[in-house]
Amino acid sequence: MKKNKNIDKETRLKNIENAVREILINIGEDADREGLIETPKRVAKMYVNEIFGGLLPENKPRISTFKNQYRYRQMLVEKDITVYSFCEHHFLPIIGRAHVAYISNGEVIGLSKINRIVNYYASRPQVQERLTMQIVQAMKEALGTEDVACIIDAKHLCVNCRGIKDTASSTITAELSGLFRKNPTTRKEFLHYVGSHTKLD
Repeated sequence: MKKNKNIDKETRLKNIENAVREILINIGEDADREGLIETPKRVAKMYVNEIFGGLLPENKPRISTFKNQYRYRQMLVEKDITVYSFCEHHFLPIIGRAHVAYISNGEVIGLSKINRIVNYYASRPQVQERLTMQIVQAMKEALGTEDVACIIDAKHLCVNCRGIKDTASSTITAELSGLFRKNPTTRKEFLHYVGSHTKLD
């Protein structure tokens, strides 16, 4: 079945609850035992209301901007924003930090709104590369500037707890736009602020 935005919330919850129950049965568990009997309902609520809430357009944060009345012309960096997402290939968590920066083109954004943008796009089945690009695009649209950058450094539990089971590695992705891409000095300054030693040419 393809994506259907017209399914009401209660139907979504019930469908997921039934599907999780089937998973429990098919991995060899007793879905009716005391520890698991409420699990399908809890998972359904978590999926719809929390970790995949970024799939619902009504949850998209309202991004209010303000005139740059202080005439601040340097970059602003919001560092170490917590990222919780889910890998779309194995439905296992992606956990890390995002560093987002922009240079005002006459508008500024409330700091908490940057965190909300990251959280909104992270709250869906994701790949880290796309998440990084979506954050930058949303910031560009909100601020009316090309001068936006984002770096995400995250651990993927599909690497940590299955397959190769490498618990030490992390993945870094970057999306640089405007001066962050074109101007080596601006790029170097951003990397210095976020403490990244990654070479981005």
